[in-house]
Amino acid sequence: MGAAGPWIAALWGLVGGSALLIGAAIALAVSLPQRVIAAIMAMGSGVLISAVAFDLMDEAFRQGGVVATSLGFVAGAFAYTVANVVLSRRGARHRKRSGSDAKERQPPAGADGGLAIAIGALLDGIPESVVIGVSLLDGAGVSLVTVIAVFLSNVPEGLSSAAGMKKAGRSKRYIFGVWGGIAFASGISALFGNALLAGAPPEWIASVTAIAAGAILAMLVDTMIPEATEETHEFSGLIAVAGFLVAFILSKTGG
Repeated sequence: MGAAGPWIAALWGLVGGSALLIGAAIALAVSLPQRVIAAIMAMGSGVLISAVAFDLMDEAFRQGGVVATSLGFVAGAFAYTVANVVLSRRGARHRKRSGSDAKERQPPAGADGGLAIAIGALLDGIPESVVIGVSLLDGAGVSLVTVIAVFLSNVPEGLSSAAGMKKAGRSKRYIFGVWGGIAFASGISALFGNALLAGAPPEWIASVTAIAAGAILAMLVDTMIPEATEETHEFSGLIAVAGFLVAFILSKTGG
């Protein structure tokens, strides 16, 4: 793909990240019931679980084998968890929550809390964007399954977080500023993921892909799934299965 490869990766990363702005716009335009927001989160969780299992981990295993894949997977989950604990203690605990609990409607204390939310959102989006950039390295074009999975999961993330920020009294300028910045950073992450790993040994690419997969799965369990089950606990499993099936079909019939 040549010199244009990183910039094409950046474009696709921006496409995936732009879903955050779409979700935020929906949350600001209409007041959706908590159960609807939670159902969307359940759908997005199922989509990403399928992408982790059938797209990311399969590809990492194919390129690097079980050792590189396993080490990267555990390392990604561990790194995300440590960073998430640190950020949660600085005010970003409920960055993906829609504000159904009174505690979630309390604005973070001071500027550090807002910064923690922004950094936390970036932490959530970087692994997905890097994977988009890496998917272009085989010369066959971007993995549309990965882009679609990231896009579909980012819509409910932006929607849920923006709904929570809105209830906490944040301005529209603040909300769009946060998510616009994260969408831009998603494109930059995809660019660097592509540029830095071009020509790297397959084991390295496998490790990075597995690291991203581990971080994404840890993020799902820590943030998106709790939101999904809080308001739709009777049906959250069924909704997640539907999202999983959609992504699974795409992985077997799409790009």
